[in-house]
Amino acid sequence: MDAAEFRRRGKEMVDHVADYLEKIEERPVYPDVEPGYLRSLIPTEAPVEPDSYEDIMKDVERVIMPGAASPACTELETVMLDWLGKMLQLPECFLAGTHGHGGGVIQGTASEATLVSLLAARCKAIRRVQLLDPKKSEAEILSKLVAYTSEQAHSSVERAALIGAVMMKKVPTDSLYAVRGEMLKKILEEDKAAGLIPFYFCATLGTTPSCAFDHIADLGPLCNQENMWMHIDAAYAGSAFICPEFRPLLNGVEYADSFNFNPHKWMLINFDCSAMWVKKRTDIIGAFKMEPLYLKHENQESGLVTDYRHWQIPLGRRFRSLKMWFVFRMYGLQGLQAHIRKQVGLAKEFESLVRADKRFEICAPVVMGLVCFRLKGTNELNQSLLKKITKSREIHLVPCQLSGSFVLRLAICSRSTEFRHIQQAWQHITQLAFELLQEHHH
Repeated sequence: MDAAEFRRRGKEMVDHVADYLEKIEERPVYPDVEPGYLRSLIPTEAPVEPDSYEDIMKDVERVIMPGAASPACTELETVMLDWLGKMLQLPECFLAGTHGHGGGVIQGTASEATLVSLLAARCKAIRRVQLLDPKKSEAEILSKLVAYTSEQAHSSVERAALIGAVMMKKVPTDSLYAVRGEMLKKILEEDKAAGLIPFYFCATLGTTPSCAFDHIADLGPLCNQENMWMHIDAAYAGSAFICPEFRPLLNGVEYADSFNFNPHKWMLINFDCSAMWVKKRTDIIGAFKMEPLYLKHENQESGLVTDYRHWQIPLGRRFRSLKMWFVFRMYGLQGLQAHIRKQVGLAKEFESLVRADKRFEICAPVVMGLVCFRLKGTNELNQSLLKKITKSREIHLVPCQLSGSFVLRLAICSRSTEFRHIQQAWQHITQLAFELLQEHHH
């Protein structure tokens, strides 16, 4: 959609809302639909080619309005997460379908998904230990539970353990900043020998500092064997798994108990929209279920009916699956794949510009839209360069530390970034680097 069409559609949408509000008394107060009504009204997967805007708006009336607030809100979400799961070729066990034991839910952020999975794992672990040893109190078990994640994982993972009141240990990484099976195994053996109870591992696909990928194909079987919940956080990188050439990075997801990524990061969907799938919905529900009379209803949890309040921290929720439905249909799978490929291509272009300049070095493999680079030389030199870049306010780079080095990170973020922007950014960086090196020589 270009700006002109966006203006036109925006004005139409205001009219649409005003008409709805003006004639609201003509609409039924309570929906007259059967549970599961929505699934049969729309296709079972996302379109490959884009749909027309007119058709989408017609479908709002045809599909959404009969189900008023809820059930439409819930049912569209279930189907959209099935659509998205199929785009990622997730194993069948993560899809809701009509009889599935798993399924997807929209969380606000990846932090929230991590916390929900950790709390579900904690609850499951306590019950498991109590079955074996009924004399053990919950407090006693809680004090021995240990969660694990990569030393490269986002701070939100540690924060989840803090909120969940469990101990968390950082697993060291290899030279490419990824966690391997043997590294986790070593720590688990030590901790079990010390009487601790390992119960949760959060694997990262696409770490924040350098976009590294933990070896989930080795880590998965280990977690399964140890009765540990494996959660996969692919907040940024997950969007790229809709492209067949990136899908192998997700191999091993079949061992996970839960998987999460943020369509709001790289899939052209507005914040907030964090997609989370679980293999067994009963694990999540078990940890959060409360049933006061005023929240009871005719159709309790079944394949057809999902009660998402048991899948999340808050009880209330917004109709966030609508924006997924719109974007998937406006772009089609091919359009979304093209967006990812274009941005990865731009990162690769930037990488080759950096590699062609002997003053600079690349600090980590460029797999997606992130390039980690620095000036050869001291950390102070690179800190001075970043200060210059930030002060001139042309581009914005966020640094990281890798193996003790201060590293600059260029991330391709905007939908409208083109090759000329990459060239301008590099031109700008090299100009400032030139000035900096001149100052240093004098």
